[in-house]
Amino acid sequence: MTLFIVKRLLGIAVTLMLIITVVFFLVRLAPGGPFDQDRQVPAEVTAALDAKYHLDDSLPQQYLDFMADLVLRGDLGPCFKYPGRTVNELIAQSLPVSMQLGVLAMLLALAIGIPLGIIGATRQNSWVDTLAMSASMVGLSIPRFVLAPLLVLVFGISLYWLPVARWETWRHMVLPVFCAALPTAAYVARLTRGGMLEVIHSDFIRTARAKGLTESRVILRHALRGGLLPVVSFLGPGFSGLLVGSLVIERIFNIPGMGRYFVEAAQNRDYNIVMGITLVYGTLLMVLNAVVDLAYAWLDPRVKLEEP
Repeated sequence: MTLFIVKRLLGIAVTLMLIITVVFFLVRLAPGGPFDQDRQVPAEVTAALDAKYHLDDSLPQQYLDFMADLVLRGDLGPCFKYPGRTVNELIAQSLPVSMQLGVLAMLLALAIGIPLGIIGATRQNSWVDTLAMSASMVGLSIPRFVLAPLLVLVFGISLYWLPVARWETWRHMVLPVFCAALPTAAYVARLTRGGMLEVIHSDFIRTARAKGLTESRVILRHALRGGLLPVVSFLGPGFSGLLVGSLVIERIFNIPGMGRYFVEAAQNRDYNIVMGITLVYGTLLMVLNAVVDLAYAWLDPRVKLEEP
């Protein structure tokens, strides 16, 4: 276990170094700069801005300075479009909001998807199974950028039940969380159904039934642990996908999360914000995948984390 964790941490560090290097040079070699979209200013002012942010240095020198600040002080640099603010401050303010949205959406997706998948597997090829999988297919087929305006139109503008912007009270969270969770819930339902169907036809399930155990006990105590393995494998990339997919949700519902700043930074060529948020997303994805591997090994004793 310890060797596995050490190897994964070293792998994460090397992968993050590669991500930082590739993204750093890509965003700076792309046409345009952080001050190109501002109103026309004298060349002296542009030169002063470049000197202030060290954009007049060579690319290798900028890269070395950025890596030194990041490794030694954890400093991601200043924001070009938000004077007086640093990328660290921006991420510290927006990351908790995006995490709240992602965690709530994932919990709702699991609460909807797992029961639907279990019902579909235990009543295979019945009308209940058909209805559950049809509902999941609808959830997979509707993109978030289509679902979100529909929810706003119905529950916000037509019925006046829920607010359609900001992230303040629980009422503000209902629409964006449901919009983010629905496609994930549909995917979880199909994974749960597939995993459960594979397990409930196994020999040990037939043995448990032969011992006289109730069907609910067989499903919950014996089949569910193995049937959820595909869902556990999906949790790491699925949660990261929720955070990345929240770009659209945060823009539509005007939520002050990382997604909104990431889109604006890409449009404004704010190199440091793009670098910082990409680093956060990459770290979350790899850490969550490592946690999922640990959970997978706990659920399935046949999985070994280390070679003997």
